[in-house]
Amino acid sequence: MSTTLLLARHGQTVWHAENRYAGVSDVALTDTGRAQAEALGHWAADHPVDAIWTSPLSRAVRTAAPAARALNLIPHTEPALIECDFGVVEGRTLAEFEAENPEAAQAFRADPVSNPFPEAEDPTAAATRGTAALHRIAAAHPDQRVLVVAHNSLLRLVLCRLLGIPLSEYRRVFPRLRNAAVSELQLQGGTVALLSLNVPCGSES
Repeated sequence: MSTTLLLARHGQTVWHAENRYAGVSDVALTDTGRAQAEALGHWAADHPVDAIWTSPLSRAVRTAAPAARALNLIPHTEPALIECDFGVVEGRTLAEFEAENPEAAQAFRADPVSNPFPEAEDPTAAATRGTAALHRIAAAHPDQRVLVVAHNSLLRLVLCRLLGIPLSEYRRVFPRLRNAAVSELQLQGGTVALLSLNVPCGSES
């Protein structure tokens, strides 16, 4: 048995448009973000899935809503898919943090897992909870296709964990996941295959 997971980052928010870390803060979608959500919904209508799971944050829930309407599905919420908590950098840019604490910013750039932001969630712990969530979702949907709407940093950490890439490399190997773009994973037994990465659903992705 195998399960196909279609991983999508939520649509753009005001903070992301300004390159600010949103993390666990519940930030609304912009007009562009809502258009990206609609594009994901159109994509789902053409590439149907059997189930939809989302992070509990509203930006993920609202991004998944058009797909759920198109397929007449009720999304499931998975608390472990919430974005990483970025501590003192929530709502701020890396440049702003660097102006205040250049040594800590430099250490983060060199190894964001060993040197997370002050008061931030341990990235290794975030990777563990996110990976476990995807395995639970896959186990609940054998031989099915599942859309999972979550967050940029969490999904990059999880991709590294699932694909055997050192977590410290997540920002280099996966510079960013585009808003509402889809990455396809196939989970079969104990193996994971990455079939596609960052495929846009529309012109706004």
